Amino acid sequence: MRAAPLFGLFLLASASPVFAQTSECAGYVSNARRVCAAAVDGTRAFHPVIGVLISGGNPTIGSAAALGGLGHASVTLRANAVELVLPELAYDGSSTAVSAGDKFWAPAPLLEGAVGIYKGMGSGLLAVDLLGSAQLLPTDQIDNMTVDAGARKIGDVALGLGYGARIGLLREMGPLPAVSVSLMRRDIPQISYGDVSDGDRYSYGVDLHATNLRLVASKKLLVFDVAGGLGWDKYTGDAVIRFRDPISGITQPAVPVELENTRVLGFLNAGMSLSVMRLTAEVGYQGGKDQELTTEFEDFDTTKGKFFAGLGLRVGF
Repeated sequence: MRAAPLFGLFLLASASPVFAQTSECAGYVSNARRVCAAAVDGTRAFHPVIGVLISGGNPTIGSAAALGGLGHASVTLRANAVELVLPELAYDGSSTAVSAGDKFWAPAPLLEGAVGIYKGMGSGLLAVDLLGSAQLLPTDQIDNMTVDAGARKIGDVALGLGYGARIGLLREMGPLPAVSVSLMRRDIPQISYGDVSDGDRYSYGVDLHATNLRLVASKKLLVFDVAGGLGWDKYTGDAVIRFRDPISGITQPAVPVELENTRVLGFLNAGMSLSVMRLTAEVGYQGGKDQELTTEFEDFDTTKGKFFAGLGLRVGF
């Protein structure tokens, strides 16, 4: 399955000649050190891409308005997407640049909900909604992909969860938009790609924890909705990398990698009413950051930002 949103991200290729900065690989030499360094850098480069794929922009796509207190709720079926350039799999540490493999827009489906708790003041100030999300990560349709034995899952489907709150700052009034701020915490369980014991050259196990802070404004225009906002994200997680020495063929000890990244982003939403439902599209941009990686990936500048998109169908009651 080509459109595997989260799982091909850690496939690796080659590394640059400078490896001193990759401390996790200090115990290796020659081609093995190059493979190890490429694995570590690839994991770090793609972790924030996973983060924005899971998090998206607006936590309630199309709207910044608080729901209005108890008795009000909304449910959204949503898919986020981001463009991926997967590294070539057949890397043996002999080259100095990562060859590009598949290039496509990878989707990530989510189910999101919001429940009104407090309607706030007359201006909408201090209105409170609780937010939640569930992300289903089907692994049985993807070759060489497994959910770790201790991971949260339903059958062969890994389950990512999110929770948080939205605080109203302003209710939509006349020409003024609705404005709110939200804080979400999201995670996906550890997913492993590949199996070294089964003959694969590499295998990777990675999890993700995302903290999303958003400031959003929205306005209804007849049957249309427009919204926009700014965000700050923090992505943390742990990775375990395994690989075979490309010369001896011997499987090396697991290499643990701690991951931590922060990013800023901006996004715009536009949608329309479809009777009791609202269909909304999102486009956004996650800012880049130079992590001083030692690996060069073909067709993927790890210092630049990433565009992302989303589509959601929301029902309110």
